[in-house]
Amino acid sequence: MNRTGKMISVCALLAAAGLTLTACESKEKEVVSEVIVQTTEAPTEPPTMPIYDEYVPSVDGMTEKTDILLKKNKNYAGWIRIKNTSVDYPFLKDPGEIQEGQPYYRNEFHDANSFYLHKDFERNYEFAGSLFMDYRDEFGAVDETQSENIVIYGHNMLNLTMFGSLRNYYNDHSFWEQAAFIELSSQYADYDYVVCGNAITSGYKESDFVYWDMEELDTQEDFDFYKNKLREKQVFDTGVDVKFGDKLLTLSTCYGDSDANLRFILVARRLREGEVAGDLSTIQRTDEYIKKHKEKEKTTKEIS
Repeated sequence: MNRTGKMISVCALLAAAGLTLTACESKEKEVVSEVIVQTTEAPTEPPTMPIYDEYVPSVDGMTEKTDILLKKNKNYAGWIRIKNTSVDYPFLKDPGEIQEGQPYYRNEFHDANSFYLHKDFERNYEFAGSLFMDYRDEFGAVDETQSENIVIYGHNMLNLTMFGSLRNYYNDHSFWEQAAFIELSSQYADYDYVVCGNAITSGYKESDFVYWDMEELDTQEDFDFYKNKLREKQVFDTGVDVKFGDKLLTLSTCYGDSDANLRFILVARRLREGEVAGDLSTIQRTDEYIKKHKEKEKTTKEIS
């Protein structure tokens, strides 16, 4: 379990008719809040950003989409889509700590997991930012070398862009049945996941569940710790079976505005052999869920 890197968790909420926005960002035990008021004046034309001149098409089986998008941004890592939500975006791999003097990153200093907080795909300023993968994650061509848990961060926007539509999962528990599957593409292949859990938890480093530092769940102990903490804090039980060896995906955003450091995470696991994207009846469930389901069916029959 990797607990050594720095992490900045992210959120953003619109506060007044799309003109006033509140952003909260926390790094370790620090919480910083800022209010940005947008005016109706035309924005200053952003400076032209350097292109990625070093790009050379890969011979390792990259997809055509990857070939196109890598020419625009060398940090392109993949694409995520969730039907019945507004999530249908490319996501970038955070470049890690950036020192000043790098034109590609505007010559600015940035801590790890911070550059795309307020930058769009072209690296221009955009308050809503971009979806980005933790800088420590590996999501390459070979499944065995991929991180056991891919963590993607995004702002919780009131207009439902970025990860704003994820709030539907905790506002309406039945929504999960309409949006239980996630399509995740790497630079090389397309994968399907099923949402297996969700939780509201603290973003402080002192939290008992530092999910952002748990990308490499390569031991049974680490994997079970993650799974058990998720179920302990879950908003509702999906009944989806999760076990050591499954590839996980964690989507992280802010939760509400009452506590700037609360996080909502949506966790999915990659489909197993025989499971079909879009068909919940094919998804393997926990023994506990199956037992409860049978008892519920029995009670319903007795009443009728």
